[in-house]
Amino acid sequence: MQAAAPHPPPGPDLLGQLRRYVAETRLPDDGRLPNERTMASALGVTRAELRKCLAVLESEGQIWRQVGKGTFVGPRPPRSPDIADLAARTNPTQMMRARIALEPELAHLAALNASAGEIAELKELTRACRTARNWREYEARDARFHHCIAHAARNPVLLAMLDTLNGVRRAVTWGRPRPEGDRPSPSHHSFADHDAIVDAISHGEAVKAADAMRRHLQTVEDRLVGRLP
Repeated sequence: MQAAAPHPPPGPDLLGQLRRYVAETRLPDDGRLPNERTMASALGVTRAELRKCLAVLESEGQIWRQVGKGTFVGPRPPRSPDIADLAARTNPTQMMRARIALEPELAHLAALNASAGEIAELKELTRACRTARNWREYEARDARFHHCIAHAARNPVLLAMLDTLNGVRRAVTWGRPRPEGDRPSPSHHSFADHDAIVDAISHGEAVKAADAMRRHLQTVEDRLVGRLP
């Protein structure tokens, strides 16, 4: 039995019509195009012809389609990251490089945007870290300290990125070198580092806040990978 001949590609005139239609149509905030029936009627073509053109635009990254949702202008949004997969492909140095790329900017923005209440919370968290009864309690308070800074930055996209990093950190079991004892010592480096970060944020010194966060995370990385005792 002879195989069916492939469908011919849409002609340039029809593609051009559709490109103009997409460019000129007023869209809702989510970028959704009208349904296929409406578009085919507006262009004076069949739905089969329209679908061929839509397939071309989708292959070019001009639109994306999802069954049950519709057709949208722009490239397909990325899927939510698979935390377990990311954790399996990430090592401690990669994690710390990601934190150093992100968190100084969060501290910079927090210095510009933090409320009096958030600054008070950060100061309380620095005290809470010092009085932690064990390492697990310290690490929970330290995580809250960094998340509070991210929240004060007033950038939901960057906050979501930090939440993803924290999800990866929780999913892995890297051995972290710790000094002897069941809790951080009074001279633990993070205490002074946290103080410097909060001081810069509380005075609205964005560059100093970013620099203090970068120095803090670099020290964490150096200890994590064994460059410092």
